[in-house]
Amino acid sequence: MPTVLRLDGYRFFFYSLENTEPAHVHAERGGNAAKYWLNPVALAMNNGFRSHELTRLRTLVTEYRNTFQEAWNAHFGS
Repeated sequence: MPTVLRLDGYRFFFYSLENTEPAHVHAERGGNAAKYWLNPVALAMNNGFRSHELTRLRTLVTEYRNTFQEAWNAHFGS
């Protein structure tokens, strides 16, 4: 499970066996977890984050989308 970025207490990562799904990134912090699709950036799953945290996460995913996409492509060979 490669960690792509740690920022503001969040860990952004993906699982190594998820290449059958569209590009996405998971975020976790304090026992909460979320999943965002990268193209376009959209919330796919939320487990525990409040709405203001999801707004912050969406902003971060949008800001670092290219970083996440490059890491996804490098790992899965896309």
